Amino acid sequence: MGSDKPRHPLDPKRRPRATVWGSSPGPGYSPANSNTRIHGPKPFVLPEAAGRPTAALAMNLGLNSERLRAQMVSRLREQGIDDERVLAAMQAVPRHLFVDQGLASRAYEDAALPIGYGQTISQPWVVAHMLSLMSVGRNPQRVLEIGAGCGYQAAVLAQFVREVFAIERVRGLYEQARMNLAQGRFKTRVRLTFGDGMLGLEHHAPFDGIVVAAAGVKIPEALLHQLAIGARLIAPEGSTHQRLILIERTSQASWQRVELQDVRFVPLRPGTQL
Repeated sequence: MGSDKPRHPLDPKRRPRATVWGSSPGPGYSPANSNTRIHGPKPFVLPEAAGRPTAALAMNLGLNSERLRAQMVSRLREQGIDDERVLAAMQAVPRHLFVDQGLASRAYEDAALPIGYGQTISQPWVVAHMLSLMSVGRNPQRVLEIGAGCGYQAAVLAQFVREVFAIERVRGLYEQARMNLAQGRFKTRVRLTFGDGMLGLEHHAPFDGIVVAAAGVKIPEALLHQLAIGARLIAPEGSTHQRLILIERTSQASWQRVELQDVRFVPLRPGTQL
């Protein structure tokens, strides 16, 4: 932070001081709700309150979330996110609809939260940062997301991308994402697939951008070949030590690679999990 001059988003020197969390809270993470179950399905259901109608509670949560989302977006600006499309999308999508009801009050914190099956929803800064890097200077119309999780990132993408293709390998999370995305206008732009994300979706390629929400030891070659020329892929890479990697396809047979900051994501695994 030795200069007040803003750096280009691809500048590897533009790094946070600490490791940022993606789809895994990592060692030492402890949810505020000690009764949170990390495994098992997490369908979204508005909580009931004694002597208070569910509709009234939903309305209160919705009104409150508008203010909290505005605070989240302001915080993202302070943290260096300046892509207005991404910020507007983060403001538009109610993140509390995509987390467990017991954690809805924490939905707008800059933290990864559990969504079941040992997975988490990435912290807002990670989502905004990755989407900004993927789309900066471009107008992506078809984007592939690997690791849909609960569907939140796909919903954010759908605010400024015409077609979003999302893959989830865990059957329970796929069903959860499908239900979450059906709650709003997101489903009209998101095509959700249960399958092996490492293979991508060759029959729908090429894509104007690819976002990977899990870390492989190497970024799958199949995904690189599904990028359109001039398009970008953003993904974590590594096992015990992970870094965020940005790859741009520069021609039919060449790709440019930039290594960014340290991150921590769940492993990218082959196949599917029923």
